[in-house]
Amino acid sequence: MLTKTPTAAFVRHYIEMVVVMFAGMIVLGLPGEAALQALGSGTSVLRHEAPSLVFLGMAATMTIPMVAWMRYRGHRWQATLEMAASMIIPTLVAIALLALGAMSFSGLMGLEHIGMLLGMLLAMLLRLDEYTGHAHHGVAA
Repeated sequence: MLTKTPTAAFVRHYIEMVVVMFAGMIVLGLPGEAALQALGSGTSVLRHEAPSLVFLGMAATMTIPMVAWMRYRGHRWQATLEMAASMIIPTLVAIALLALGAMSFSGLMGLEHIGMLLGMLLAMLLRLDEYTGHAHHGVAA
């Protein structure tokens, strides 16, 4: 068995979060879109009629699986909630900028995702012990 270095553990967690984030957009996003379609709506309609809901929906489909995965992997609630905040805060900023008319929906969607990725990195850097040497009590790494 290879020894996991602190740097490898850190990088692995970041990659896991990105993978889970994108998986959530598919696993939760597709049924969500199907439900909207069944109600006679859809994401493309909401982009024009209620764009803030699109931002909130996107954040939810990414955050919920990340929280579940972190808990499954044995992370403490504090670190898990900080990681969730790294997803929610950029979303709220994007919604505020949208309300102010500062940028287009598409530009804000890109900015939101960049903010999320940087927020995750910041949350991890602030708790290096959690992400470089954390002894998971969930599934063996």
